[in-house]
Amino acid sequence: MEIESLAAFDNHLRSHQGSLAGCRVQAVDLVDRGWELRTADVADSVFLGCSLTESVAADLRQRGAMVFSPAPNLPFDPYRTTLYTADELYDGIAQKPYEQTPDALTYAWESGPRDREDVLGIVLRGLHDDSITDALGDYLTDRKTVAVLGGHAVSRDSSAYEAAAHLGRTLTRAGFTVATGGGPGAMEAANLGAYLAPFGEGAVDEAVAALGEAREFRPDPTAWARVAFGVRAAFPAERAGESLSVPTWFYGHEPPNAFAGAIAKYFSNAAREDWLLARASTGLVFLPGAAGTVQEIFQAATPAYYTPVGEVPRRLILVGINHWTNTLPAWPLLRALAYSRPMATSIHLVDTAAEAGILLTRVH
Repeated sequence: MEIESLAAFDNHLRSHQGSLAGCRVQAVDLVDRGWELRTADVADSVFLGCSLTESVAADLRQRGAMVFSPAPNLPFDPYRTTLYTADELYDGIAQKPYEQTPDALTYAWESGPRDREDVLGIVLRGLHDDSITDALGDYLTDRKTVAVLGGHAVSRDSSAYEAAAHLGRTLTRAGFTVATGGGPGAMEAANLGAYLAPFGEGAVDEAVAALGEAREFRPDPTAWARVAFGVRAAFPAERAGESLSVPTWFYGHEPPNAFAGAIAKYFSNAAREDWLLARASTGLVFLPGAAGTVQEIFQAATPAYYTPVGEVPRRLILVGINHWTNTLPAWPLLRALAYSRPMATSIHLVDTAAEAGILLTRVH
């Protein structure tokens, strides 16, 4: 039983005769619940980042509970119960440079040589990523999710960026939840299109033109981010479409894009890739990319390859005929793997992002 709010804590005690046995209590302020904690059964219970008085914490440990204390000097909360928002990761970006935002400070902590090898740092990263996984599972429940993957190097003023944005808009308007790797380039474009889905037909073109003031996140991520928040101000978040991004501080030199409504940012790239690819329930679209996108294609292809006879695997759609047959010939290998297997009917090579959108929306 997971308890993530004071109301849930009180309700659980009432419905379980004052017992917390087997519970996982996460990031709840329990300073005013000292008596209830001292009298509760806490066998096999765990308190993760809860606010407790020292005497109550000592009492809980003595009676067999595990207590993980809050870590106030970190730039992130390892016990968080929700996904991130762009406003949270970029807090203060209007007044200060990107390097002083929570996102950049967390990357600086992550890449520090002492913290990378220190056992406490390893534990804290693990606790954080487990919390994100838990929140991500809750977020994705009952959603039809399409992952849109592609290169981070796609500039905002390119036709490829605009095409990815229109794809994100098309999928969102068709009722899908767009999920991306959360970074710049094609990933930002797909989240942008989802964000603009409720707005008029010209919204994408208008936003892309404005974003062209800062084409890429290098060499000035501050300007790159501020232009994005300017677009958000022009198209208020209260009316915006919802989408997901799953970035990682493993690639922390790439700032997260500001257009996803929910951001599941991980320390572990392996955990991030696994969840992004595994939970795309409806299908995956691979826009032109490089090594990272090639890795994602075949990581997604492996479970499709082993799909039992009689089951239909998710659709894997590669966009860019020349790119995936000549520049990086992933398609011939993917097609060879699929030969005479169930996945043969679920892999597609199309030339444009618009074709990928038509393929997904017509089938579903």
